[in-house]
Amino acid sequence: MPVASPQNDPAVEALERRFGPEVFTAQATLTGIPVLWVARARLLEALELLRELPQPYAMLFDLSAVDERLREHREGLPAADFTVFYQLLSVAGNRDLMLKVALEAGALELPSAVGLFPNAAWYEREVWDMFGIRFTGHPHLTRILMPPTWEGHPLRKDHAARATEIGPYTLTVEGQRHEQEALRFEPEAWGMAREREGAEFMFLNLGPNHPSAHGAFRIVLQLDGEEIVDCVPDIGYHHRGAEKMAERQTWHSFIPYTDRIDYTGGVMNNLPYVLAVEKLAGIEVPDRVATIRVMMAELFRISSHLLFLGTYFQDLGAMSPVFYTFTDRQKAYEVIEAITGFRMHPAWYRIGGVAQDLPRGWDGLMQGFVDWMPPRLDEYERTMMDNAIVRERTRDVAAFDAEAALAWGVTGPNLRATGLDFDLRKRRPYSGYDRFDFEVALGERGDAFDRGRVRIEEMRQSLRILQQCIDHMPAGDHKADHPLTTPPPRERMLEHIETLITHFLQVSWGPVLPPGEALTLVEATKGINGYYLTSDGGATSYRTRIRTPSFPHLQQIPALMRGGFVPDLIAHLGSIDFVMADVDR
Repeated sequence: MPVASPQNDPAVEALERRFGPEVFTAQATLTGIPVLWVARARLLEALELLRELPQPYAMLFDLSAVDERLREHREGLPAADFTVFYQLLSVAGNRDLMLKVALEAGALELPSAVGLFPNAAWYEREVWDMFGIRFTGHPHLTRILMPPTWEGHPLRKDHAARATEIGPYTLTVEGQRHEQEALRFEPEAWGMAREREGAEFMFLNLGPNHPSAHGAFRIVLQLDGEEIVDCVPDIGYHHRGAEKMAERQTWHSFIPYTDRIDYTGGVMNNLPYVLAVEKLAGIEVPDRVATIRVMMAELFRISSHLLFLGTYFQDLGAMSPVFYTFTDRQKAYEVIEAITGFRMHPAWYRIGGVAQDLPRGWDGLMQGFVDWMPPRLDEYERTMMDNAIVRERTRDVAAFDAEAALAWGVTGPNLRATGLDFDLRKRRPYSGYDRFDFEVALGERGDAFDRGRVRIEEMRQSLRILQQCIDHMPAGDHKADHPLTTPPPRERMLEHIETLITHFLQVSWGPVLPPGEALTLVEATKGINGYYLTSDGGATSYRTRIRTPSFPHLQQIPALMRGGFVPDLIAHLGSIDFVMADVDR
């Protein structure tokens, strides 16, 4: 299995020319990208240099941390109690790079990167919330996923992970009053004035229980009549500790938890996780497995986009479309259920394969769906996107260009709506996507209208991929022949004692993966979804970082809506296509 090397990487060479090679410590990983440790004092300089290269690292793709205190396999790495890592993405160069900073337990402090990357604000708040690491110069370093009254930092290794590890929870009337008071919005804390020229602003809660919020999501609006002077998104109401749970589940048993991240994406959530685990294990899957995975992922892409389309137009005031799109989703779920046995959350992908082979007659069912959808999409485009009212409500609303999209960490259809051609299925093919013929759907203006139109065209392209899967499904097994993959076939288990032992260990304990770090990114339904896994040589993950697209997409809302109007905000929320589980994890 090849390891990522910083040698001959132009960004690494630029860093070493500027600072000298002694400033950086290279780490060999299975991430597929250069990983460099840098001193705290040189962090911002290094980030600034990377952002200003000829092929700039314009996007801070992810920022998080690791509690290293219980990690046993750290050979060759700088001493650290905690590590903060910055994953940067260069669209122009089509490459990534990761910087890491080692911190001691008594000095958990770093300079804020908000001045270089505006989307660092939420990521730094999350690191403070989860790990207790402070960022000096941050404009508003407060909790973001946990309640403001929470004590401790949940992703530290000494924080309880199960309800049985803490005392029973009780909430008195006084305690309830205290919790509610803690949620009170104080405009001054966010630099907001309460009045202007003698006229008071209205501060209005949109959510956390509002149909247009698409989940438990709250936005506090500062209003001057219908005009949005400013707003503050408030997330965390759906936080379930998915990354913490990954530390307590075996590599296999965490797969169903991934389904619940973007709960409209189904097996699309399984894909980056199992691909990252397979990197750690050194597993190569058969072509049939790769094609099945692509087929089911694209079917869920269509299902997710149909949900988006119906609710998007419902937000705009059209009631009929949601019934039509849900009718089409039902047809998709009939195929999904026939193949996997489940509907929304199949948890069907496995490490090294899929749960079972395709059933007899799968191709006829899939062909029926592929034949059904094209005229439906044509009808949606004619009756919705060509609708004069829809155009009036969405044209030039919440528009942004590619430069702003990269600065805020926007990916997926929302990025491509700006006209920027960046789709991982084309630029960095995975799971055999290089064998498929399809086009990348692009917009022009980057507004709410284009975000809807791009997804309709994406569904057409997904149907092209499905047709190719039907026509060219490879023969072979539905799982890799590897000791760390899914349990072996039953007939082999009954013939060989070694296989029986492997089966027993896989079911009762799960695979034990070698120490290492692996990273996989996929073009998921709502943008780029990534799993960064750290193994310490055990049956569970030492650290699972889940980078979801919806998290940065919501962070961009204030920058787009200042000076807009409340109806525009509703249209923009519908055009983003997010679910709160994908934000809060």
